[in-house]
Amino acid sequence: KLQLDSGEIRWIIDSVVGKEDGLGVENIHGSAAIASAYSRAYKETFTLTFVTGRTVGIGAYLARLGIRCIQRLDQPIILTGFSALNKLLGREVYSSHMQLGGPKIMATNGVVHLTVTDDLEGVSNILRWLSYVPANIGGPLPITKPLDPPDRPVAYIPENTCDPRAAIRGVDDSQGKWLGGMFDKDSFVETFEGWAKTVVTGRAKLGGIPVGVIAVETQTMMQLIPADPGQLDSHERSVPRAGQVWFPDSATKTAQALLDFNREGLPLFILANWRGFSGGQRDLFEGILQAGSTIVENLRTYNQPAFVYIPMAGELRGGAWVVVDSKINPDRIECYAERTAKGNVLEPQGLIEIKFRSEELQDCMGRLDPELINMKAKLQGAKVGNGSLPDIESLQKSIEARTKQLLPLYTQIAIRFAELHDTSLRMAAKGVIKKVVDWEESRSFFYKRLRRRISEDVLAKEIRGIAGDHFTHQSAVELIKEWYLASLAATGNTEWDDDDAFVAWKDNPENYKGYIQELRAQKVSQSLSDLAGSSSDLEAFSQGLSTLLDKMDPSQRAKFAQEIKKVLG
Repeated sequence: KLQLDSGEIRWIIDSVVGKEDGLGVENIHGSAAIASAYSRAYKETFTLTFVTGRTVGIGAYLARLGIRCIQRLDQPIILTGFSALNKLLGREVYSSHMQLGGPKIMATNGVVHLTVTDDLEGVSNILRWLSYVPANIGGPLPITKPLDPPDRPVAYIPENTCDPRAAIRGVDDSQGKWLGGMFDKDSFVETFEGWAKTVVTGRAKLGGIPVGVIAVETQTMMQLIPADPGQLDSHERSVPRAGQVWFPDSATKTAQALLDFNREGLPLFILANWRGFSGGQRDLFEGILQAGSTIVENLRTYNQPAFVYIPMAGELRGGAWVVVDSKINPDRIECYAERTAKGNVLEPQGLIEIKFRSEELQDCMGRLDPELINMKAKLQGAKVGNGSLPDIESLQKSIEARTKQLLPLYTQIAIRFAELHDTSLRMAAKGVIKKVVDWEESRSFFYKRLRRRISEDVLAKEIRGIAGDHFTHQSAVELIKEWYLASLAATGNTEWDDDDAFVAWKDNPENYKGYIQELRAQKVSQSLSDLAGSSSDLEAFSQGLSTLLDKMDPSQRAKFAQEIKKVLG
């Protein structure tokens, strides 16, 4: 309100609110609500974003908050349009939205899981993705009848190194014949293919059972870092990434895949073939420690059956072993190794630098080589007997020459001795793996083991649903074991590790129906006993009983009344 000198009153507009909500802070407020809801939805259900058109601002955040994302090759994911950025920078820097957030950017930085050429391919991929996940959180896996026989041998045989994709889905040989891998033919769908290429992640099926798979690239891959036109001194760089090594991006990719698979309720297979983590200055700066720790945390909280298998021609060493060891999550993780697999803290060449230094090797030569023993005895005799200086020097030179001659041989022996500590048989003897599994038999073995673990999980969930969350998964498995062995006691079969026999037992509910009913009775008895200890709860019991009777139909109510009369006598 403004009053002029003439006495006239005028009103100055200082804000425009508007009759209805429009494009302003209320829009941002609503966007935050959408972001919050979608972020929460990822933890509560299956979320997937299909970028079928230009996705800007909050839309770009939603593509990330829902985690799973499919992008059309001709549509960008951006925060701000290129024209607005050019105005902000004061010059024409960017020429298109695709330059900012096209697949060359989003498919290589971990935002986009899959890229497609059109909407039909996108919807097809969505439907295929849904075929791998349960219909609801905690529901049964969508197991289908396998077209690829579960008991077929693995025909792909690695030579010097294990090709991860060939090990998973098989490969055609030079004559065009398909050599099968561990998982069902044509079932593997790779995700994050353009990001952190030293790790391979995706979903596959084993005997019709959907699983999450993580494998390791053994070849050196090139990481392309694009130039940013907004920075005058920026240029495109191509950085080599060694195979079998975790870098910050590949460790983050592994951790993200673990999180996704766990949310989707998928059993996990890790074809472990890492030599360790890259621990250089830049790697530490870029967060290799944080990413490696996230792998541990995501495995520790993994709630589905998990298998770590060192494949044929594979190796697992040092810190890379630590983050996937069964001790991270003993209830869920089982570790296995192929007969030719290797594993230890260090590689043999590194181990002998600590355990068999040059001095130790020379001591070993002095104890074992007859010629050296003889020359050292003569040298000692010459020194004690006041031998001539030329004779002593001659013997010393002969000893040095013999030592130099033997050093390569003894180094080879030391390396071989160290290699013998890397074997899968030693791993099994030390209890760090559950069993040595031959490569050709790995498919049939893991199929049977997976069915067994899923059957255990289903029954354990039912038990915990009755007994309560305080009843741990391991306690439930121990109870199942007790029931199983008691059921088979009459037949004389007490083999707990027979996977086929257990699955057959689990598939017949009559085998454990009585035990489940007894467990329910114990739960109700415990609840009623707890009521008896509280006078206020006893006073409320009649009201609760009345509510219970109201919810029953007449026939149930009559039957319940008869049971109560029997108890009361």
